[in-house]
Amino acid sequence: MQNSTATLNTIFQHRSIRQFTDETIAPETLQMLIAAGQAASTSSFLQNVSVIRVSDLAKRAQIRPICAGEKGGHAYVERCAEFLVFCADMTRHAQLVPEVQLDWTEVLLVGAVDVGIFAQNVLLAAESIGLGGVFIGSIRNNLPEIAQILQLPQGVVPIVAMCLGYPKQDPAPRPRLPQNILLSENVFQAASADDLQAYNEVVHQYYRERSQLDLDWVQQIRTNFARPVRPDLLPFLQKQGFAKR
Repeated sequence: MQNSTATLNTIFQHRSIRQFTDETIAPETLQMLIAAGQAASTSSFLQNVSVIRVSDLAKRAQIRPICAGEKGGHAYVERCAEFLVFCADMTRHAQLVPEVQLDWTEVLLVGAVDVGIFAQNVLLAAESIGLGGVFIGSIRNNLPEIAQILQLPQGVVPIVAMCLGYPKQDPAPRPRLPQNILLSENVFQAASADDLQAYNEVVHQYYRERSQLDLDWVQQIRTNFARPVRPDLLPFLQKQGFAKR
Protein backbone atom coordinates (compact mmCIF):
# COMPACT_ATOMS: atom_id res chain seq x y z
CA MET A 1 0.00 0.00 0.00
CA GLN A 2 1.37 3.41 -0.94
CA ASN A 3 2.12 5.82 1.89
CA SER A 4 -0.35 8.71 2.22
CA THR A 5 0.33 9.63 5.84
CA ALA A 6 -0.21 13.39 5.47
CA THR A 7 -3.66 12.98 3.93
CA LEU A 8 -4.75 10.35 6.43
CA ASN A 9 -3.46 12.40 9.38
CA THR A 10 -5.54 15.35 8.23
CA ILE A 11 -8.64 13.18 7.94
CA PHE A 12 -8.21 11.39 11.26
CA GLN A 13 -7.37 14.56 13.21
CA HIS A 14 -10.60 16.30 12.20
CA ARG A 15 -12.56 18.00 14.96
CA SER A 16 -15.00 20.87 14.87
CA ILE A 17 -13.47 24.24 15.77
CA ARG A 18 -15.73 26.87 17.31
CA GLN A 19 -13.17 29.28 18.76
CA PHE A 20 -10.95 31.25 16.41
CA THR A 21 -8.12 33.75 16.65
CA ASP A 22 -8.46 37.21 15.10
CA GLU A 23 -6.13 36.28 12.22
CA THR A 24 -7.66 36.72 8.78
CA ILE A 25 -7.46 34.26 5.90
CA ALA A 26 -5.53 35.59 2.91
CA PRO A 27 -7.58 36.02 -0.29
CA GLU A 28 -5.35 33.64 -2.22
CA THR A 29 -5.82 31.02 0.50
CA LEU A 30 -9.59 31.31 0.26
CA GLN A 31 -9.38 30.99 -3.52
CA MET A 32 -7.32 27.84 -3.09
CA LEU A 33 -9.89 26.37 -0.70
CA ILE A 34 -12.74 27.02 -3.11
CA ALA A 35 -10.64 25.47 -5.89
CA ALA A 36 -10.26 22.39 -3.67
CA GLY A 37 -14.05 22.24 -3.44
CA GLN A 38 -14.32 22.51 -7.21
CA ALA A 39 -11.91 19.60 -7.58
CA ALA A 40 -14.39 17.30 -5.81
CA SER A 41 -16.53 14.77 -7.63
CA THR A 42 -19.76 16.16 -9.09
CA SER A 43 -22.75 14.22 -10.39
CA SER A 44 -22.63 13.91 -14.21
CA PHE A 45 -20.30 16.94 -14.30
CA LEU A 46 -23.32 19.16 -13.55
CA GLN A 47 -21.46 21.23 -10.91
CA ASN A 48 -24.57 21.95 -8.88
CA VAL A 49 -22.92 24.11 -6.20
CA SER A 50 -22.66 27.83 -5.50
CA VAL A 51 -20.87 29.31 -2.49
CA ILE A 52 -21.79 32.61 -0.87
CA ARG A 53 -19.02 34.25 1.12
CA VAL A 54 -20.70 36.37 3.79
CA SER A 55 -18.20 39.10 4.59
CA ASP A 56 -20.80 41.75 5.50
CA LEU A 57 -20.84 41.77 9.32
CA ALA A 58 -24.38 43.16 9.35
CA LYS A 59 -25.57 40.13 7.40
CA ARG A 60 -23.68 37.81 9.72
CA ALA A 61 -25.42 39.49 12.65
CA GLN A 62 -28.75 38.75 11.00
CA ILE A 63 -27.79 35.12 10.36
CA ARG A 64 -26.41 34.44 13.84
CA PRO A 65 -29.75 34.23 15.73
CA ILE A 66 -31.16 31.88 13.10
CA CYS A 67 -28.52 29.31 14.01
CA ALA A 68 -29.01 27.11 17.06
CA GLY A 69 -26.93 27.22 20.20
CA GLU A 70 -26.67 29.58 23.08
CA LYS A 71 -29.15 32.44 23.40
CA GLY A 72 -28.68 34.70 20.41
CA GLY A 73 -27.19 31.99 18.21
CA HIS A 74 -23.64 30.83 17.60
CA ALA A 75 -21.19 33.66 18.35
CA TYR A 76 -18.61 32.17 15.98
CA VAL A 77 -20.89 32.88 13.01
CA GLU A 78 -19.88 36.52 13.48
CA ARG A 79 -16.36 36.03 14.83
CA CYS A 80 -14.85 33.51 12.40
CA ALA A 81 -12.51 34.72 9.68
CA GLU A 82 -14.73 33.38 6.88
CA PHE A 83 -18.40 32.38 6.84
CA LEU A 84 -19.39 30.41 3.76
CA VAL A 85 -22.85 29.26 2.70
CA PHE A 86 -22.92 26.25 0.38
CA CYS A 87 -25.99 26.10 -1.87
CA ALA A 88 -27.51 23.64 -4.29
CA ASP A 89 -27.82 25.83 -7.37
CA MET A 90 -29.65 24.93 -10.57
CA THR A 91 -30.00 28.47 -11.96
CA ARG A 92 -27.17 28.01 -14.47
CA HIS A 93 -28.76 24.85 -15.80
CA ALA A 94 -32.14 26.53 -16.26
CA GLN A 95 -30.47 29.50 -17.94
CA LEU A 96 -28.76 27.30 -20.51
CA VAL A 97 -31.55 24.74 -20.97
CA PRO A 98 -34.96 26.33 -20.26
CA GLU A 99 -36.80 23.02 -20.50
CA VAL A 100 -34.97 21.41 -17.55
CA GLN A 101 -37.28 19.72 -15.02
CA LEU A 102 -35.86 20.80 -11.68
CA ASP A 103 -38.92 19.96 -9.59
CA TRP A 104 -38.09 16.24 -9.29
CA THR A 105 -36.95 15.18 -5.81
CA GLU A 106 -33.90 13.49 -7.34
CA VAL A 107 -32.63 16.86 -8.61
CA LEU A 108 -32.53 18.22 -5.07
CA LEU A 109 -30.78 15.07 -3.82
CA VAL A 110 -28.16 15.43 -6.56
CA GLY A 111 -27.58 19.04 -5.53
CA ALA A 112 -27.35 18.18 -1.84
CA VAL A 113 -24.85 15.36 -2.49
CA ASP A 114 -22.69 17.67 -4.61
CA VAL A 115 -22.75 20.31 -1.86
CA GLY A 116 -21.68 17.79 0.79
CA ILE A 117 -18.76 16.52 -1.27
CA PHE A 118 -17.68 20.05 -2.26
CA ALA A 119 -17.88 21.43 1.28
CA GLN A 120 -16.01 18.50 2.80
CA ASN A 121 -13.17 19.05 0.32
CA VAL A 122 -13.01 22.70 1.40
CA LEU A 123 -12.80 21.77 5.07
CA LEU A 124 -10.19 19.05 4.57
CA ALA A 125 -8.05 21.40 2.50
CA ALA A 126 -8.41 24.07 5.20
CA GLU A 127 -7.41 21.64 7.95
CA SER A 128 -4.41 20.47 5.93
CA ILE A 129 -2.90 23.99 6.10
CA GLY A 130 -3.59 24.65 9.78
CA LEU A 131 -7.06 26.17 9.59
CA GLY A 132 -10.07 24.84 11.44
CA GLY A 133 -13.79 25.00 10.90
CA VAL A 134 -17.25 23.81 11.77
CA PHE A 135 -20.29 23.02 9.64
CA ILE A 136 -23.44 25.02 10.46
CA GLY A 137 -26.47 22.90 9.58
CA SER A 138 -28.67 25.11 11.74
CA ILE A 139 -28.69 27.65 8.92
CA ARG A 140 -31.69 25.60 7.78
CA ASN A 141 -33.66 26.66 10.86
CA ASN A 142 -35.21 29.49 8.87
CA LEU A 143 -34.44 29.22 5.17
CA PRO A 144 -37.00 31.83 4.06
CA GLU A 145 -35.18 34.43 6.15
CA ILE A 146 -31.77 33.22 4.97
CA ALA A 147 -33.02 33.49 1.39
CA GLN A 148 -34.08 37.07 2.01
CA ILE A 149 -30.79 38.03 3.65
CA LEU A 150 -28.74 36.48 0.84
CA GLN A 151 -31.20 37.48 -1.94
CA LEU A 152 -31.54 33.94 -3.26
CA PRO A 153 -33.54 33.43 -6.46
CA GLN A 154 -35.68 30.41 -7.29
CA GLY A 155 -33.46 27.43 -8.03
CA VAL A 156 -31.06 28.02 -5.11
CA VAL A 157 -31.26 26.29 -1.71
CA PRO A 158 -28.73 26.69 1.11
CA ILE A 159 -27.73 23.24 2.34
CA VAL A 160 -25.05 23.99 4.93
CA ALA A 161 -22.77 26.81 6.08
CA MET A 162 -19.22 26.73 7.39
CA CYS A 163 -17.16 28.83 9.79
CA LEU A 164 -13.44 28.91 8.98
CA GLY A 165 -10.47 30.44 10.76
CA TYR A 166 -7.30 29.81 12.71
CA PRO A 167 -8.07 27.60 15.73
CA LYS A 168 -8.03 29.00 19.25
CA GLN A 169 -8.84 25.62 20.80
CA ASP A 170 -7.72 22.01 20.45
CA PRO A 171 -10.67 19.76 21.33
CA ALA A 172 -10.41 15.99 21.27
CA PRO A 173 -12.05 14.25 18.28
CA ARG A 174 -15.44 12.72 19.05
CA PRO A 175 -15.51 8.92 19.12
CA ARG A 176 -17.08 7.53 15.94
CA LEU A 177 -19.20 4.41 15.62
CA PRO A 178 -17.18 1.18 15.52
CA GLN A 179 -16.98 -0.24 12.01
CA ASN A 180 -18.75 -3.43 13.04
CA ILE A 181 -21.86 -1.30 13.59
CA LEU A 182 -21.85 0.56 10.28
CA LEU A 183 -20.08 -1.79 7.86
CA SER A 184 -22.08 -4.67 6.34
CA GLU A 185 -21.06 -7.07 3.59
CA ASN A 186 -23.31 -7.99 0.66
CA VAL A 187 -26.56 -7.45 2.60
CA PHE A 188 -27.60 -4.99 5.28
CA GLN A 189 -26.87 -6.08 8.82
CA ALA A 190 -28.57 -4.25 11.66
CA ALA A 191 -26.50 -3.23 14.67
CA SER A 192 -26.92 -5.33 17.80
CA ALA A 193 -28.44 -3.78 20.91
CA ASP A 194 -25.31 -4.65 22.90
CA ASP A 195 -23.00 -2.93 20.41
CA LEU A 196 -25.17 0.18 20.36
CA GLN A 197 -25.32 0.34 24.14
CA ALA A 198 -21.56 -0.08 24.39
CA TYR A 199 -21.02 2.79 21.95
CA ASN A 200 -23.55 4.92 23.82
CA GLU A 201 -21.47 4.50 26.97
CA VAL A 202 -18.29 5.49 25.08
CA VAL A 203 -19.98 8.74 24.01
CA HIS A 204 -21.27 9.30 27.55
CA GLN A 205 -17.76 8.93 28.94
CA TYR A 206 -16.36 11.26 26.27
CA TYR A 207 -18.72 14.09 27.24
CA ARG A 208 -18.09 13.55 30.95
CA GLU A 209 -14.35 13.88 30.44
CA ARG A 210 -14.44 16.72 27.89
CA SER A 211 -17.20 18.96 29.19
CA GLN A 212 -18.50 17.43 32.42
CA LEU A 213 -21.82 16.92 30.64
CA ASP A 214 -24.29 14.12 31.36
CA LEU A 215 -24.86 13.56 27.65
CA ASP A 216 -24.85 10.48 25.46
CA TRP A 217 -25.68 9.45 21.89
CA VAL A 218 -29.22 8.38 22.76
CA GLN A 219 -29.95 11.87 24.06
CA GLN A 220 -28.54 13.41 20.88
CA ILE A 221 -30.74 11.20 18.73
CA ARG A 222 -33.79 12.03 20.84
CA THR A 223 -33.07 15.76 20.69
CA ASN A 224 -32.70 15.77 16.92
CA PHE A 225 -35.19 13.19 15.66
CA ALA A 226 -37.85 12.55 18.32
CA ARG A 227 -39.80 15.68 17.41
CA PRO A 228 -40.91 17.54 14.28
CA VAL A 229 -37.78 18.26 12.23
CA ARG A 230 -37.93 21.64 10.48
CA PRO A 231 -41.55 21.20 9.33
CA ASP A 232 -41.41 24.44 7.30
CA LEU A 233 -38.61 23.14 5.11
CA LEU A 234 -40.66 21.38 2.42
CA PRO A 235 -42.79 24.45 1.56
CA PHE A 236 -39.60 26.49 1.13
CA LEU A 237 -38.01 23.85 -1.09
CA GLN A 238 -41.12 23.77 -3.27
CA LYS A 239 -41.21 27.57 -3.42
CA GLN A 240 -37.65 27.42 -4.75
CA GLY A 241 -38.79 25.00 -7.45
CA PHE A 242 -37.65 21.69 -5.93
CA ALA A 243 -39.17 18.47 -4.54
CA LYS A 244 -42.62 18.83 -6.08
CA ARG A 245 -42.70 15.28 -7.42
